[in-house]
Amino acid sequence: MQRNGKKREATRIPRKKACWIWNDAACTVSLPFQSDRIMDIFLSIAAFLLSLLGIVGCVAPLLPGPALSFAGLLCAYGCSYSSMSGTAVVLWLAATIVVSVADYFLPAYMTRLMGGSRAGEIGATIGLVVGMFFFFSVASLVLCPFFGAVAGELIHDRTNSGRAFRSGLGSFVAFAVGTGIKLVVCVGMFVHVVADTWPPLRDWTVSLFG
Repeated sequence: MQRNGKKREATRIPRKKACWIWNDAACTVSLPFQSDRIMDIFLSIAAFLLSLLGIVGCVAPLLPGPALSFAGLLCAYGCSYSSMSGTAVVLWLAATIVVSVADYFLPAYMTRLMGGSRAGEIGATIGLVVGMFFFFSVASLVLCPFFGAVAGELIHDRTNSGRAFRSGLGSFVAFAVGTGIKLVVCVGMFVHVVADTWPPLRDWTVSLFG
């Protein structure tokens, strides 16, 4: 297009770059950046943080450790450079669901396994809920199911203190086993995230500061 004897060229914006353009009669300013790389960096950092938070959540109350770790895994999978397979994501999802569900049923199951009655199972389950939502500490997750199972057994049969203690012990074993299983799954996902994410981040850091 020609105006006042001068040609004015159209400004082209690359597809993979986002630009701020300001055109004036005297100058043109363009500030490009690669949106894909910025998104990859954001997802990579989120993957690391969520995976670490998931490990903490295995012992901290009110933090769903396996779910947080899986969210970090999804962030790593969403990066453009990711070599993670869809099969691996599905397998980790299955592991996350299994350990999360088992964590809620283990106290009652272990109480029964250690010789407790239905009353001990109910007490251990109530104690687990109370410890998770009212006291907000690692100790509460251990002690509340223990005392809940003991209280349930004593309410059911005050004369059998031995069975009450065994039920409480079963709830403690359930906490230890459940925590161990969750840690194995969450640490496994963290290792997978690091293996998939760290090499590109290292290369970017070297190219930026090298």
